[in-house]
Amino acid sequence: MPTDSDNPTTLVSTAWLAAHLDDPGLRILDATWFLEPGRDAQAEYAACHIPGAQFFDLDRITDSRSSLPHMAPLPETFAERMATLGIGDGDQVVVYDNSPVRSAARVWWTFRLMGWSDVAVLDGGMGKWLAEGRATASAPATPTARELTPHLRPELVRDVTQVAAASKLATHEIIDARGEPRFRGEAAEPRAGLRSGHIPGSKNLPFGRLFNTDGTMKSTDDLRAEFTAAGIDLTKPAITTCGSGVTAAILFLALERIGHMDHSLYDGSWAEWGSFPDLKIATGDA
Repeated sequence: MPTDSDNPTTLVSTAWLAAHLDDPGLRILDATWFLEPGRDAQAEYAACHIPGAQFFDLDRITDSRSSLPHMAPLPETFAERMATLGIGDGDQVVVYDNSPVRSAARVWWTFRLMGWSDVAVLDGGMGKWLAEGRATASAPATPTARELTPHLRPELVRDVTQVAAASKLATHEIIDARGEPRFRGEAAEPRAGLRSGHIPGSKNLPFGRLFNTDGTMKSTDDLRAEFTAAGIDLTKPAITTCGSGVTAAILFLALERIGHMDHSLYDGSWAEWGSFPDLKIATGDA
C-alpha cells in the first residue's frame, strides 16, 4: 500500500508508483547521474529502467551558454526537450535515479523552477524498486510529442551576486550539502581548479544525513531534527548549495517536506564560487 510519505508534489513511494503505473497522465523520468567516472547512466537506463520511463540527461538538458556544469536550462529549452520526451501540460511527473548522489531531486527542482507543481521524486529510487522485485523494462519508450508551457519561478534560484550579498549580510541560512571534509577544506574538490573550503557563514548538512539506510528520505520530524542539529535557524530564509547544484536540490526537497517554504538554490554552487579567486572562502567548521 502507498505510505504516509506519498505527496505527488514532493515524494511518492514505490508502492504509489506501482499503483499508478498505468495512469494515462503519468510520466516517469530516469534522472540517474554520476559525479565520478566509471558508470554510464544512459547505458544503465537502456539496460534496465522502470516501464515507460524516459531518460533525463542532466548534462545535456542545460544552459548551453554557461561553462558551469548542468546549469538550469532556459525555459524554452526545457519546454522543447520535455515535449520530445512526451511530457505536457497537465501530466503528473515522477522522477527517480539509481545514483549515490540522489540526482532525481535536481530534476524535481528544475521542474519546480519552471513552474511545475505535479512532480515528485520516487522515494528510495531504482534501488528500492529493484529490491522489491518490481517490473522493469529494457526496450526504449516511444513518447508522443506534447506541449509544455513553462512558468519560470526566478525566486527559486540564486546567482553568485545574490549569494555573496546573503553571505556578507547574514540575511539567509546558506546550507551546504557537501561532505564534511570538503566543507572544511580538508579534501580536494573532485573538479580540477577549485579552491577548497566553503562560503563564509554557511552551515554544513551533508545530504546523506537526510536518508534512511534503505535509501528512503527520513520522516519530516527526523528531517527537521537534522537541520536543527546542523545549527540551522529554520525561521530564516535559506539558500542551498553543494558542489554543482545537484545535491543542493536534496536539501531543497527536504526543506519543502518540512514546510519551510522560503528557500532557493544556488545554481552555480562551489563549481562557481570556488573558481573565483576574489570571492572569500572559509575553512574548518565556521
